[in-house]
Amino acid sequence: MQEPNVPLNLSFDNTKLAFKHLSNKELKKSYWLFKVISNQVMSGVGPFLTKTALFFRLPISGLIKATLFKQFCGGETLEEATPTVLRLFANNVGSVLDYSVEGEENEVVFDHSAQQILKCIDKTMEFPDAIPFCVFKMTAIARFSLLEKISNKQELKGYEQLEWQKALERVDMICRTASEFSQYIMIDAEESWIQSAIDEVALKMMEKYNVKKAIVFNTYQLYRTDKLAALITDLTIAKTHGFVLGVKLVRGAYLEKERKRALENSYPSPIHHTKEDTDCDFNASVSFCLENIEDVILMIGTHNLLSCEILIEKMEQRQIASNHPHIYFAQLLGMSDNISFNLAHHHFNVAKYVPFGPVKSVMPYLLRRAEENSAIAGQMGRELKLIKLELARRERSTD
Repeated sequence: MQEPNVPLNLSFDNTKLAFKHLSNKELKKSYWLFKVISNQVMSGVGPFLTKTALFFRLPISGLIKATLFKQFCGGETLEEATPTVLRLFANNVGSVLDYSVEGEENEVVFDHSAQQILKCIDKTMEFPDAIPFCVFKMTAIARFSLLEKISNKQELKGYEQLEWQKALERVDMICRTASEFSQYIMIDAEESWIQSAIDEVALKMMEKYNVKKAIVFNTYQLYRTDKLAALITDLTIAKTHGFVLGVKLVRGAYLEKERKRALENSYPSPIHHTKEDTDCDFNASVSFCLENIEDVILMIGTHNLLSCEILIEKMEQRQIASNHPHIYFAQLLGMSDNISFNLAHHHFNVAKYVPFGPVKSVMPYLLRRAEENSAIAGQMGRELKLIKLELARRERSTD
């Protein structure tokens, strides 16, 4: 593939811009944390030891909060996360508020999670420009096994039908509130064996609330072999039924889990065999959305430099402004600051995921970040190199 052209004055290696929001002390802490989680031995046993310690209620929450949690999360409460939101916005980077609780089994917890998501939407009224998005997972407000049963088209028992109706009411309440506040709300993707139920709900919410503008977004994991075709189909449905398609494109967060389950249950893996195939579908999806940008609002959630450069080049080819209101870039808090802050400096729409919630409840998210980071050796090497370069620059600099 030919390397895409990017504006001459845009450099993702500009560490001064990338890390200007971090003090020397914070930068050094990030360096050592990435150093540890990129270690192959630690990355292999760390998640197991952490889960075991939490299961036996060993006192490690303080250590987690001071390390992984501090790097990748805004705080345990929405109030604790607010300074992070404001700090990002001071550098022209928006926030995606994420009450990052998932996989619960209790109706009381589901109701509580729904209320927390509504509080996120309320917070956008306080800082409308700083918080362009809120996001939630269906497993924060509905039981995983129930979503699996619905995805498999199994008949629900009487109490399960009532349970599902309550879950749908929570989703509708969240999307309706977002619509009343004219606020973007994203539904995150999850494991393939519950995703059909999530996709169906997301499309219904879009048909209901995206008539005049996009409010609800669905997430397409392009490591799945069927998601490029699903995106094309969904846009056809949107055009036919007269609503705007809200699209978040990601590569995917459950790769090893998906492949392991497919192998254990003797069915074809829904995941592409190679990263190159995933990249191809991801970039094709970006192109497809740009070709239909009047009917789509697009967020690309990626730490992949090449994908960002491809989108930038295609925007320039089509003479689409960097701050076009239908195009957003997104990265996770604590990662790929060289992408986020350099894009924001050049007036692209950028947002960081800002997860918050009790340390124990956010652990699934944190463990995925650690496992994801250690699995991408090239990215970790790049993060460490850039931080090291910035620390050296600061030692030489007088500004």
